[in-house]
Amino acid sequence: MAKLTEEMREVVDAAKVAVLATATKDGKPNAVPIAFVKVLSDSEILLVDNFMLKTRQNIEANPVAAVSVWAKDKGGYQFKGEAIVETSGKNFEEGANWVKSVAPGLNPKAVVIVKMDEIYVTTGGPDAGKRVA
Repeated sequence: MAKLTEEMREVVDAAKVAVLATATKDGKPNAVPIAFVKVLSDSEILLVDNFMLKTRQNIEANPVAAVSVWAKDKGGYQFKGEAIVETSGKNFEEGANWVKSVAPGLNPKAVVIVKMDEIYVTTGGPDAGKRVA
């Protein structure tokens, strides 16, 4: 399992939007912007599902996912791993409360937890595309 560094955590925290990429069982890709994303642990990213349809269907059929984040003046990373959907429990409650505190009109349906196996640099330059974990 890949582990986040402090620099990676700072990029996730500073990113205004993340992109969550999934694929159907047959490999047809889908990528969606997610506004509510945060570090859950050293090896997990949490994303809140407010509007997902195809993404949720893809995760149920094929749990492989990638999360890409980028923040101005901090760079970017892509985290790849297994996605798990949670519709109840501590992670869901915390995610739902977070969303409602920022956007009371939204009604979160679930959270997606990506357990990272691989981490890549997406910042431009000589390390672009390099696997770092």
